[in-house]
Amino acid sequence: MPFLYNINLGEFKRKKLLLSENELKSLLYHSIFDYPLTSGELAKWAVGPKAEIKIKPEQFVEEKNGLYFLKGREGVVYKRLLKKRISKRKINIAKDAAKLLSIIPSIKMIAITGSLAMENAPHDSDIDLLLLTANNTLWTTRALALLLLKLAGFPVRRFGDKKQKDKLCMNMWIDEKALSWPLGNRNVYTAHEIAQIKPLINKSKTYERFMGQNKWIEDYWPMALKLTQKRENTKEKTTSSLRGIFSMVVEQVAKELQFAYMKKKITREKIDGHRAIFHPNDWGEVVLRQLTS
Repeated sequence: MPFLYNINLGEFKRKKLLLSENELKSLLYHSIFDYPLTSGELAKWAVGPKAEIKIKPEQFVEEKNGLYFLKGREGVVYKRLLKKRISKRKINIAKDAAKLLSIIPSIKMIAITGSLAMENAPHDSDIDLLLLTANNTLWTTRALALLLLKLAGFPVRRFGDKKQKDKLCMNMWIDEKALSWPLGNRNVYTAHEIAQIKPLINKSKTYERFMGQNKWIEDYWPMALKLTQKRENTKEKTTSSLRGIFSMVVEQVAKELQFAYMKKKITREKIDGHRAIFHPNDWGEVVLRQLTS
């Protein structure tokens, strides 16, 4: 028997089960990605005050095998179980690549992003990674990482690749000067994308510092994770030890060479000295439209 959500009551009712309006909004958000939620995940991903998600006057919700979903979409339960098995194999590939890349001293963090971070990756998808580098080493580090992966035989997704399956897609590069997400790109979608990342390599507590600089996500997903920012005097120490290896001159040359190669292919990508985000399609806009329509 489905739950009937009545917007006037502001809650689901069935026996002793109560789901809040914020939990329903979370369910609506995740339904865009065919991702049913457990009761624990309904609590974890309950939305915050800034999340703009439109609720229809009446909304039916069903439950199967401990997963909650919108009425008539029972198939997402099986999709999630299948994608979880697929994701495990892809995560193992990501772990092997991250272990190799961790030998580069300027790499501070490597994390899984996107659908794979939620263990919701389809069979033919690539492997999205975020790489965070020491100050002023982004472009030098990127060149070294691509070379190292090529020598080791890891498949890396290139511009225009139609076959994406199991290829490493290093589409997000950030250095330590750009830990805080830009104000103009903060919304319920980017907040979720940041909150869901799974670090594979985390040197000098870089993951904790990154999350500490992005506490604004609590306005959208207040229970998604516990944000901590432990102040440790490791950042300057590590960066100083790298100055003799990665000089500003080498970094500038690396940036100019890579930019010259990619500039004709740039569409919506965001590239500067401290951030390189390779997302030709703005999925955030698509998601936000669906949430408010």
